[in-house]
Amino acid sequence: MHQAFSVVLLAAVSLVCLSLLFFHALTRVPSWPLAESEAADVVALLRDANLSRSAVIYDLGCGWGSLLIALAKAFPDAHVRGVEISPFPCFVARLRTRYLPNVSVVGKNFYKCDLADADAVTCYLMTSAMPRLSKFLDETVRPGTTVVTVTFWFRDRSPKMVKNGPGLRGAVALYVWPANSAPGHTG
Repeated sequence: MHQAFSVVLLAAVSLVCLSLLFFHALTRVPSWPLAESEAADVVALLRDANLSRSAVIYDLGCGWGSLLIALAKAFPDAHVRGVEISPFPCFVARLRTRYLPNVSVVGKNFYKCDLADADAVTCYLMTSAMPRLSKFLDETVRPGTTVVTVTFWFRDRSPKMVKNGPGLRGAVALYVWPANSAPGHTG
């Protein structure tokens, strides 16, 4: 009995690890948790953006749900929507937010989402994902939508506001989409 439990547990852990590796290879973005201080900076920038009380806020690549929780608590009347392609982090995000009535989490590729109702979009991705995300946002969000990125910025856009993190922690940038092209950028 003990040996059978060990084998099942080992198989389950192996499947989770393989799943994380597979989706990291697929997206080139690891499921990295967001620090509380980074989430606080995102919330501060979104507060400065004067979102409506019932704003729709998407967290693209929501990972383990840390930012979803911070957003749900900071904006209790908002509709906070997490999107995560990797099954295990998505499961954990759903589990962590199950008692937050203003949060929903879907397991899918965020490039297949309709963001037309977004008042704000947040993301903590990687440098390699930002050019494609920039084009995707051009096609899917309304002009004037607030976009907040953690650590990795859009190189072809100019942020409206920036909050620098201490030490080695990255900065958080707020854009008002479509955000003007960065100086010297030719397209």
